[in-house]
Amino acid sequence: MSKPDLNLLSTLHVLLEEGSVAQAARRLQLSPSAMSRALARLRHTTGDPLLVRAGRRLVPTPRALILREQVGQLVLEAQAVLRPAEQLDLGRLTRTFTLRSRDGFVENFGAALITRISREAPGVKLHFVQKWNKDPQPLRDGSVDLDIGVVGETTSPELRARALFQDRFIGVVRAGHAWCDGHMTPQRYAAGQHIQVSRRGDSPHYLDDAMNAIGLTRTIVTSVSNFSAALALARQSDLIATVPEYHTRNLRHGLFGFPLPVPLADMTVSMLWHPRMDGDLAHRWLRDCLRAVCTDDPARPHIE
Repeated sequence: MSKPDLNLLSTLHVLLEEGSVAQAARRLQLSPSAMSRALARLRHTTGDPLLVRAGRRLVPTPRALILREQVGQLVLEAQAVLRPAEQLDLGRLTRTFTLRSRDGFVENFGAALITRISREAPGVKLHFVQKWNKDPQPLRDGSVDLDIGVVGETTSPELRARALFQDRFIGVVRAGHAWCDGHMTPQRYAAGQHIQVSRRGDSPHYLDDAMNAIGLTRTIVTSVSNFSAALALARQSDLIATVPEYHTRNLRHGLFGFPLPVPLADMTVSMLWHPRMDGDLAHRWLRDCLRAVCTDDPARPHIE
């Protein structure tokens, strides 16, 4: 069985309201002949004459009288579905958003974001997941609503991005470490025993590229997959961790941080989402909340 043409619903709705082919044609800005052909298609589709002549006018059949109310409601509901959303009722919003980030984000911003979300929309829940790679597929399929990270050459060009804050890498050692005193030079830094943070365990680091450019090489003692592990090792040993300053500030409590003695460009941390969520009012509100939480933080580095 062939599928009915749903475009005919609007035509049927106007025909049954007007009770006249000519008036329905004017209302739909069609020619009388085109409206007559549409009525013929409707009669064929429904298996009913729908409108029959009674003197100089058309009158609806019993089936048409039943359809008139049903079709009218269907058209109104379809128009509501296709009409752009005009407002968002946060008090009645019930939804769970998933945010993907590296370690440090939840520790720094999670509580403030949850507090703001709960105050404005009590029915909204946040689900935080660990970011192990930059695969855009979770944003495409909707399993992740927002991704937090640095936009780079491997970032999918289809994604939308908005800057949240700037950050820079610093060196971190335990309290009481010999490096807590004295001027840090590139040579002194290179001579230490370092923890490398790498998802794969053997990938080159742009810090090493910067050091190689001035003829120095770090001694990598061990490699871990995240900043939390690197800081935990530094806290309990003489090893040196190199981590983002702002992103890990709560994780570094009680540790000693120092500027790197080699020049590294600052990085901009952004939120990323799929363009299909651009017009979603609830998603737009979530983005505004996250931006506000990061912006309102007095410790936030300035973004030019």
